[in-house]
Amino acid sequence: MKPEPTRSPAEKVESVLLVDDEPALLRVFKEALEPHFEVATATSTREAEFLLHKRAFNVVVSDHQIPGGNGMSFLVRCREEFPSMQRILVTGFMKPEMLLRSVNEAALYRYLLKPVQVVDLVKIVHDAIKAGETSKG
Repeated sequence: MKPEPTRSPAEKVESVLLVDDEPALLRVFKEALEPHFEVATATSTREAEFLLHKRAFNVVVSDHQIPGGNGMSFLVRCREEFPSMQRILVTGFMKPEMLLRSVNEAALYRYLLKPVQVVDLVKIVHDAIKAGETSKG
């Protein structure tokens, strides 16, 4: 059992929503991010959208192939509804038309090609949060 990170009550905790239908991958990503962030998980776009309407997240990390639609379409909707939340797509491959859509429609902070190293994921989520803070002014 890992000790919980110690935070002062006044310290603002950034939050991350992970969306993937692979429980093992969700667990690995969550364990890597939990020492740094408050982490919630969803296994479908429907479940993710429910969580997004219950509370605010700084970053959403979504797999492309998920139940309830694809991750890119989900992240486009996230941009429309929660424009200040940073968006990261995880995919097995990136087609040129998907890359264009990721820039033009979803305004992704980043996309990550599988297999994703957890060290890279943690760094990119940290960077996304910083980018979100600077864009708010």
